[in-house]
Amino acid sequence: MIAKKSEIKVSCQVKIGGLKIGGNGPLFLISGPCVIENEETTFKVAHFLKGIAQRVKIPVIFKSSYDKANRTSIDSFRGPGLNKGLEILKEVKNTTGLPILSDIHQVSEIGKAAEILDIIQIPAFLSRQTDLIVEAARTNLPINIKKGQFLSPWDMEQVVLKAVAEGNNSILLTERGTSFGYNSLVVDMRSISVMKNFGYPVIFDATHGVQLPGGRGKSSGGQREFVAPLARAGIAVGADGIFLEIHPDPDSALSDGPNSLPFEHVESLLIMLKEIHRIVRGKSTNV
Repeated sequence: MIAKKSEIKVSCQVKIGGLKIGGNGPLFLISGPCVIENEETTFKVAHFLKGIAQRVKIPVIFKSSYDKANRTSIDSFRGPGLNKGLEILKEVKNTTGLPILSDIHQVSEIGKAAEILDIIQIPAFLSRQTDLIVEAARTNLPINIKKGQFLSPWDMEQVVLKAVAEGNNSILLTERGTSFGYNSLVVDMRSISVMKNFGYPVIFDATHGVQLPGGRGKSSGGQREFVAPLARAGIAVGADGIFLEIHPDPDSALSDGPNSLPFEHVESLLIMLKEIHRIVRGKSTNV
């Protein structure tokens, strides 16, 4: 049962592997390359994030997709596929100890994905797919449901209820922008506050929030220069976590390069976001 708005003070905590996120917990990060391009790049990003977790003292969840089934063009790179992709993600988890998140696109993928993943992600385009959400919820794994670009934040209450109906309360919600005319998104920060009233941790996806869907004709564009200011705003509004797609060389990335951050921009941004989170939550500097 979803708490009434008047009853909600903070989001519930969700256990992800060895982490507890949400509630009064620390700011957390979901990050990685958009898609698994190859083992070398994937492990380079994973080890970078492991270092970030240790230096910045922030919980990190590694994210990458084994299959990008919603690319703009039929010719676009989609990833290594379910079996090979899950093998790589399993090795990332075994090597770094980071919890693993990836997105599913079909009910038939869920069984195998649930054997490896610590969080199952429902992509924004599929956030209304009842069967997909129900089957993902039945795994009893935490699920991260990204708000569709075509949905209002209050529409997400019904999406949440689909998972809750299966007895799964380990739910995360992600704001990633709303369609604004053609080939553009706008982020309404009110959405974070609205979704937090459902009682679950809310994440702000700062890199997809600056995406320009289909903006390059055969692929999406992006406005990387706005990632940092929007990230700061999202945490100031009250998001529990931040979602950042990163890449060692975004301009050569095979998916979402224009809206991905290079390594050198990540650490300083996270330090600032942690401070904003501390101030918003009214925590002492010793926390």
